[in-house]
Amino acid sequence: MRHPPFTACEFFAGGGMARAGLGPRWRTLFANDFDPGKAAAYRANFGGETLRVGDVWNLTTADLPGRADLAWASSPCQDFSLAGARAGLQGGRSSALLGFWRLVRALDAEGRAPRTVVIENVTGLLTSDGGRDFTALCGMLADEGWRFGALEVDASLFVPQSRPRVFVIATREPRADALCGPPEEASPFRTRALKQAQGALPEPVKARWLWWRLSAPPSRNADLASMLEPAAAWDDAEGTDRLLALTSPLHRARVEAARTSRERLIGTAYRRVRVEHGVRVQRAELRFDGLAGCLRTPAGGSSRQFVVEVAGGEVRSRRLTAREGARLMGLPDDYLLPAGATAAWRVVGDGVAAPVVRWLAERLLEPLLTDAARAAA
Repeated sequence: MRHPPFTACEFFAGGGMARAGLGPRWRTLFANDFDPGKAAAYRANFGGETLRVGDVWNLTTADLPGRADLAWASSPCQDFSLAGARAGLQGGRSSALLGFWRLVRALDAEGRAPRTVVIENVTGLLTSDGGRDFTALCGMLADEGWRFGALEVDASLFVPQSRPRVFVIATREPRADALCGPPEEASPFRTRALKQAQGALPEPVKARWLWWRLSAPPSRNADLASMLEPAAAWDDAEGTDRLLALTSPLHRARVEAARTSRERLIGTAYRRVRVEHGVRVQRAELRFDGLAGCLRTPAGGSSRQFVVEVAGGEVRSRRLTAREGARLMGLPDDYLLPAGATAAWRVVGDGVAAPVVRWLAERLLEPLLTDAARAAA
């Protein structure tokens, strides 16, 4: 029987957050990313011996060694994101996913297809182009004989950041049914949107669907305050006043309620452009639910988040630091970030939360591969 380490190829690798999440039981055979800055962060943390920088469309099977247990693809999300143009699978960025799938098919023709595939993306994948993109993705998997299912997982179960994502997990391993449950089984990861997307699949595609069974993880023991750097500099009073002046009456009421409570509350704020009465206005939107909003890159549809503290009736604010962002992605403090804030946020804001990857590996991917190895022994 084959034993760990399990092996993986990491596509659209960014700063290597999937690799960080998979952990020491996994060995990376190959990694690829188009962005030189993200590739530099990957090298700084994991070395560059397995990393190939460049467009996925320029890769061939000769670039990939052996046969991996897993191909992980956190494909570019801008075309699926609610904050983006939503051009769908035909969009210039998300079409990179088709470049990845071209490689998987070519490996399959050589008898070297990965044993499992994970495609991670924003939840907009479920509804992009009226659901047709999700149907197309599932159709591609079904056409090549894969069985597959999906989970919608919010990173807030693991870290204090709201970051819902869809994970499509595909396999050809014969014992996959042992990790599945009936369609009607209640699960925190079978959201209404996911059920609707699955229900809209054509019957031949739906016949390949697996309802993965995963229980909820233990309660998270870290809160937003525990992620903050104590020495980070706060803005002056004028800066905080400018931020609060951008709040709508609803959000300003949240601040006033927090101020009146005299308790210490930590929240976050985004500056966004909203249309009110037909006019575009900039607003600061706050939340005091113990979570940061979804982290983004500098070009990810909104500005960097602010930390807002209300204590003793006083309010102060500052920008969320890149190190705090890394912590909110589940990365350890010895993870090396680029020196500049903009470069660091390009890495931190554009990845998969590492603890989600670890949980999927531990609860689904590793048992699936281990059971298959036992059956083959």
